[in-house]
Amino acid sequence: MTDLLFDLAFWCATPVWLLMISAPRWSVTVRVASSPLTALPILVVYTVLVLPVLPELWALVTSPTLEGMHELTALADGAGAVWAQIIAWDLLIGQWIFLEARRLKISPWVTGPLLVFAILLSPFALPVFLLLRAVRMRGASDGTTDGSLPVGGRHRESSPTVPG
Repeated sequence: MTDLLFDLAFWCATPVWLLMISAPRWSVTVRVASSPLTALPILVVYTVLVLPVLPELWALVTSPTLEGMHELTALADGAGAVWAQIIAWDLLIGQWIFLEARRLKISPWVTGPLLVFAILLSPFALPVFLLLRAVRMRGASDGTTDGSLPVGGRHRESSPTVPG
């Protein structure tokens, strides 16, 4: 049962990842990615996995030690629960990256690979995106860009806006 739940945690997140990566401009994708409820099915899996090891989890969170973490993750349900929590966290990070990239008008050709990176290693993908975001926001605030990423080492020129 634990093996099934371990796999289920990932499969609950997969449709959201596929939408954000393969259909980033579809209105349904934006609605789905805008909802924090996408993590709920994964958290249900987490709850089912964590209930049998709740005493071990409680001992760990109230008095965190590396040994306690090792003891929790040595249990199949404990390792599965940690995995489900990681999957839910990664998904929420990916959704934020997706939505923030859309807001900043970062190309899906840039965002897509970054989201794949977030699936695999979100603790590395998040700082990469934060750097990209800072560069984009700085460019937008100093007027050197129209909100698009640099192309060919130069920023694309934006046409002046004429007041109406």
